[in-house]
Amino acid sequence: MGRIIALANQKGGVGKTTTTINLAASLTALDKKVLVVDADPQANASSGLGIDIKKTTNTIYEGLIGKCTPAETVQHTPFENIDIISSHINLVGAELEMVQMDNREKRLRDLLLPLRDNYDYILIDCSPSLGIITVNALTAADAVIIPVQCEYFALEGLSKLLNTIKIIKSKLNPSLEIEGFVLTMYDVRLRLHNQIYEEVKQHFKELVFTTVIQRNVTLSESQSHAQPALMYDAGSRGAINHIQLAQELIEKNA
Repeated sequence: MGRIIALANQKGGVGKTTTTINLAASLTALDKKVLVVDADPQANASSGLGIDIKKTTNTIYEGLIGKCTPAETVQHTPFENIDIISSHINLVGAELEMVQMDNREKRLRDLLLPLRDNYDYILIDCSPSLGIITVNALTAADAVIIPVQCEYFALEGLSKLLNTIKIIKSKLNPSLEIEGFVLTMYDVRLRLHNQIYEEVKQHFKELVFTTVIQRNVTLSESQSHAQPALMYDAGSRGAINHIQLAQELIEKNA
């Protein structure tokens, strides 16, 4: 049964989508089969994995409101062993439509349940908000990876996210756990970044991944080519960091 991991942080620009795309590719390089669930209306994970979002029909939106079956939402990407449930700007409207639905917080869990056995990992790329779609992602997930940018403002919003996780754990998903915090956009030369890493490590201890995602231009360049860094430049620092993160994740779940 596949492990469902949500990548969440309500602060934008911390590297959730970049981490999702590149972690998925790295897991497949280590012989795992991965489903990416794009739960962000901006649909960057979909376009970053080579999906033409203007031509997709059965997206996460249709799946959540029951317009298609779970199997019909799954698309193959151009990359071996990476499938995706793509997103669309229509997902913004799903929040309003789901208000009237029964078990509205569990719609994504029900969508993914028939698909779990087909994958080793299901990675949910959450939007930068704590709305009903993100609540659905956390209710569906076994665990959460929290990307944290190496900036002090990025630390300030963590308490709100952790409180949300605590509420969902108590009311909707008792088995939800924090897989780990991963530091992103890290520059080893900057004293501030080293201080933030030490601060996060001191506070969250073993919940912090040893691997950090260093600031790397290849991560941006590869997105403009709709490829994970591993396929664009396997020798780049960004690709190597994500392979290390994938190895650490697999070892944690061994």
